[in-house]
This record gives sequence, C-alpha cells and structure tokens, in this order.
Amino acid sequence: MDQNGHGQRISDLDRFAALGITAIRYPVLWELTAPDGIEQADWKWADERLPALRDLGVNPIVGLVHHGSGPRHTSLVDPEFGPKLAEFAGAVARRFPWVEYYTPVNEPCTTARFAGLYGVWYPHGRDDLTFLQALINQCKGVVLSMRAIREVNPNAKLVQTDDLGKTYSTPEMAEWADFYNERRWLAWDLLCGMVDEEHTLFNYFLKSGIPAEDVLWFRDNPCPPDVMGLNYYITSERWLDHRGDRYPAQYVGPHGFADIETARALATPTPGIGPLLEETWERYSLPMAVTEAHIDANREDQLRWLYEVWNAAHDVRRKGADMRAVTVWSLLGSYDWNCLVTECRGYYENGAYDLRSPEPRPTALARLMRELASGRTPSAPVLQGLGWWRRPGRFLCPPVATSATVAALPAERNSVNRPVQPILISGATGTLGSAFARICEERNLAFKVLTRQEMDIADPASVEAAIRKHRPWAIINAGGYVRVHDAEQESDRCLRENAHGPVVLANACGRHDIRLLSFSSDLVFDGSKGSAYVESDPVAPLNVYGQSKAEAERRVLAVNPHVLMVRTSAFFGPWDRHNFVTLALQALQEGRTFTAASDLVVSPTYVPDLVQTCLDLLIDHECGIWHLSNGEAVSWASLAQRVCSLAGLDDSLVDAQPATALEGQAPQPRYSALGSERGKLMPTLDDALARYLKAVEEVRRQGDTHVGAAQEAHYGSI
Repeated sequence: MDQNGHGQRISDLDRFAALGITAIRYPVLWELTAPDGIEQADWKWADERLPALRDLGVNPIVGLVHHGSGPRHTSLVDPEFGPKLAEFAGAVARRFPWVEYYTPVNEPCTTARFAGLYGVWYPHGRDDLTFLQALINQCKGVVLSMRAIREVNPNAKLVQTDDLGKTYSTPEMAEWADFYNERRWLAWDLLCGMVDEEHTLFNYFLKSGIPAEDVLWFRDNPCPPDVMGLNYYITSERWLDHRGDRYPAQYVGPHGFADIETARALATPTPGIGPLLEETWERYSLPMAVTEAHIDANREDQLRWLYEVWNAAHDVRRKGADMRAVTVWSLLGSYDWNCLVTECRGYYENGAYDLRSPEPRPTALARLMRELASGRTPSAPVLQGLGWWRRPGRFLCPPVATSATVAALPAERNSVNRPVQPILISGATGTLGSAFARICEERNLAFKVLTRQEMDIADPASVEAAIRKHRPWAIINAGGYVRVHDAEQESDRCLRENAHGPVVLANACGRHDIRLLSFSSDLVFDGSKGSAYVESDPVAPLNVYGQSKAEAERRVLAVNPHVLMVRTSAFFGPWDRHNFVTLALQALQEGRTFTAASDLVVSPTYVPDLVQTCLDLLIDHECGIWHLSNGEAVSWASLAQRVCSLAGLDDSLVDAQPATALEGQAPQPRYSALGSERGKLMPTLDDALARYLKAVEEVRRQGDTHVGAAQEAHYGSI
C-alpha cells in the first residue's frame, strides 16, 4: 500500500465500486493497526475505509495477516501467534460488529512453504519442521480468530484462501508429485478437522517433529471455511522431471530434478483451473470462490486469463458446484512479485487500474470486469486469441509429451463467439509498420499489414474499401512521409501523407466505430521551453515536417476525439539497419568515427517498447495525445556515447559536433525531449539500450528475415 498509494487515496473506493463488484478483499493488517498491542492500536485507516465501503454497497472481506508474520513481538513459529492474532481479531470485530466476512490469515499453506520450507520469507526456514510449525500456528490463528469474532458476530463467515495448484510429473517423480498434491490441501484439511491418524500426511507431521496432540487439536476444534478461497496463477500448476539437465538451471533444485510451470514445459497445455475447482468441490463440498485471478502479461493476455477463469467458474457451477464468485486480483496491480517481494526493484504489474499515471487509470480489465458483472458479452475483440500459456512460443525447454491424463482445453471454450476482427496496419515497408506486425504476431493479435496499393490512407474510397473488406476493430497508421529535410522541398506530398491521410482515417474510423492509433512527433515543438514537453504544451513547429504533424493532430482530434495520437521521438530498434543507434553501433564496432549533434536534445524511444505500450493503450481504448519515450533527455552525441559505453566500445570515436556543422536543410528544435503528464509507461533508457544490444546479437545470430531498411533521414522521425 505504500508503493501503490492507496493508503493516501480513499477515492480509490469509488473507483472500485464503479467496477460493479459486490465484495472486496480488504486489509486491516495486524502489524500496521496494532504493532504495539491493542491498547495502542491506530484504527484511523479502518474507521475511514470500512464504513465507506459499506456505504458504497461493497462488502469488505477483512484480511488481518497477508503473507506476513504479524507485529515484531511474534512470528509464524511463535506458539503464541494464534492467541495473539485472535486478540486482535476480536478487537476488530468489536469495533466493526457489522463486518460479516473475514480472512484472518491469507494463504497459510503457501506462506508456510515460502517462509518455512524455501527460505524466501521470514523466518527463512528450509526444513519440514519449520514449515509445519508455521502452518499449524497460522491455522490455529484462524480457528481462534474466528472464535473471537463470532463471540461478537455469530454470523461472521470465514473465507479461507490458499493457492490451488497441482503437480504433474514423469513416472520417476510420481511419489514426489503425489506428496505435493496431498500437501496443497493441508491448511483446508486442518481447518475442516480432517487430519487424524488415517490422514495420508499424519505420519509426515509426526516424522517432522510435530506432536500428535498439536495435529489432532484441529480434529477436536474444526473451523471449516464458509467459502473456500481458491487462488490460481500461471505458476500454480507444476511439472516435475527427473531429467534436470533438460531445463534452465533456475528450475533445478538441490535434489537434481526440475520443478517448472506446466505452461513452460508440457507440449499439451493443462485444462487450467476448471478441473482443480472440480477436485476442490469433490473433496470438501463447501461453497467456493476464486479469490485471486491475475497474470503478469500483455493486456490481451490479462483479459484472456480472466475470461478463462470466469468461464471455468461458470462451468463448474453449471455442473452443480456452489461457486460464488471470481476475484480480480489485484485492482491496483502489484509491485515486485517477480522476485516474491524479496527486493525493492520497483517492478510493477498493472491490474484493473494502472498506477503509472497521476491518477489510477482504468485498463481494459476494468471494462471487462464491468461487462462480466452486468452479464454482458465481453466486447474486447482480442479475446478471440489464445493466451501465451496455450501458444507454441511458451516453452523454456524441449516440449514434454505427457499422457492423456493432462487433457487440453478446447480453444473455442474461451473465445467470444464472433468473427475474428483484425488490426489493420498501414505502412507495410516502414520500420514502425513492420515492428507492429512482428509484435502483433508474437502477441497473437489478428492483424493485416496493408500496402499503399491496398489502402491509400489519403483516398477516402480506398480506406472505405479496405474497412469493408477486412472489418477491423482497429487501424494503426504507421506510415507517412518521414524525410524531414526533403519535406522542405516536398511540402505538398508531406502534408498529403502526414496530415490529410490521418484525417481521412479518423473520419472513416469514427463512422465505423473503429479504434485508430496514429503517430506524431517531437518536432511539433520549437525547443524554446528548455525542458521536457508534456502533452498540453502548445505546439510551434520549426519545419514543414513538424507542421504536417501538428496539422494532423489538430484536424484528426477535431473530427474524431477517440483517436489515440502518440507523439514520440528518436526511435531505435534491432530490426532495421538505418536507425541512429544501429548506425552508431556499427561505425564504432568497425573502429570508424561517428559524428553526432551535441546540441540537439531528444528523448530516445526503443521501438519494441513503443509498440508494446501502444498496443496496450489501444486495447484500453485510450485516446487523445500521449507522449511515449524511454523517459530520458539526451543529445544525439550523448546517446551514441551511451551505446558505446554499454557495448564496451571506445567512446572517443564519437565526434560531437554542433548541429550547424552537420548537413541538413530543415531547422531543428534544440530541445525537443518529451515528458508526460498522462503517464510514464515505458522502461528507462538504460534498460532499453541493454535489451537492444541483446536483441541485436540475437538478430545477427539468427539472420533475422524481418530486418528491413528504414527510410528516415531525421533519425527516428515518423
């Protein structure tokens, strides 16, 4: 909450309610509310938030401990953890006697594994005894907490969450897989009073050093969940293989076998969460809810993941299971879960809202949530494609053929039943058009690249014919006149392609309710500001090219305000041979001097990042002017030196010269760096350059056939 800002932003609650939700998992965390005991508790957060949620018609499911150990005076291996948590739980219930739903401890089995078995979280245990102590203490905390809560509110209900996984394996690893598949149920089994002398893992407790009476206490004090909270991630289903040498080293543990996500290894994907929900229903016959459904992926795959989980939940409900809800987790996204929050890297995964804007910005997930909550058919055309976890490019090892027990999910079950609509991409021969085609293919987005003969964007009849033939949901205008200096003598042609053509597209897209992405440039500015330009700054182009782009912005948004107009600058990428960074790198590698302007400041933009971000924004239905770059203001010469340094080359070969000493007819702004008041969505320049250098090596190694020649004379203009 510190990182996502929600602690200081109560307005989020109105955003959440607008999604159509009826309940929300919401924290009243023990270690934040009462770190020094109940007498010194600070209830300000809960006093403000919980009644506000009630007033909005949203039931809070109050969480007290979430992958934590509580305050400093206790821990997961403290025998008093449970009684101390129960004291806090009772205080919460007395203060909010109307609250009905509680999750005293989130994912006790998962937390115990990562804190007691894998050494990831405190107390960093790596043995079965610590794991089981942490598990028992957390589960006892749940039982005692619900007992204390029900003394105040007899109708209080337990929503008990944990990871719903499953493990598959080679025959040689079957014993391990069977053990893991029994262990996943342990928290729920304990709470349901199912662990006695006949339980499959009873002797595991005893052999690990847990007294029998500690285990049997749960048999005598059952507290079955009122709702089974089932959390499901791409990492939840695992594949064990005794042939560790077939897999990346990070997936091979100390025992020598591989433990990897099934999606990364199995030739035939698993069916997903559906059969696991059925297993849960068969085992417990208790009401169920999916309490976490999230994937760190591109926008369309986030939508596909949620829709697949939603459909699976409806399927088991139709079969007779008491399926109550699906939870989108988390609404504001999360930070640093790619390293299990063991480091503060600032790695952000968006949720229904994207926090990289001044205010939380609703994404396409928010729109899908509203549609599902209201019973409408999802509108996103990108749901027609398969998620990456079902596509051929997902493997991190040679694909493993498995037995028929792992059955594939029919692709059509999670598709919206309508004809496939593509994205039309104009500018087939340009750097940007080819990059969009490449990345649409990688993301399994249906697309069609059109040449000028197939769609002349400045010819209304040609555009209309292309739309009627292909029936797209979006058009990306990635073409146009790009020769900045030649434009001074070819102004009519430049204006036709850069201003008149986009207006024709905007009019047509408005008539047909088609999304349009078009591009502008940093050259709409004159450089007099002396600092990074933001979207609302007035334009004042110095040259014909900039004038054509400024004219396009004005006219396009006047006729169709739903157009997404992206200004960008100085783009570079690994897939064309004539962008500035590639030319600089080639010259420096060959030991040649490379001359670049020292007094023209721009914002370099890595084309793959630009394309990925534009596609996300297009799917989100963003519109208006956006500035997209890798967020740093540098001169052309400094950029060449930066590349040189990262590549380990001699930067003395970079010849920094004033712009007046270089060839060219078009006047250039001295400072055209782009900032943004709408959001900073792209990685840093150093990060982009490092990935660029790796990608260049990969292109060279593979002899990439996608590589083409860019037409830019002003490096990176569009």
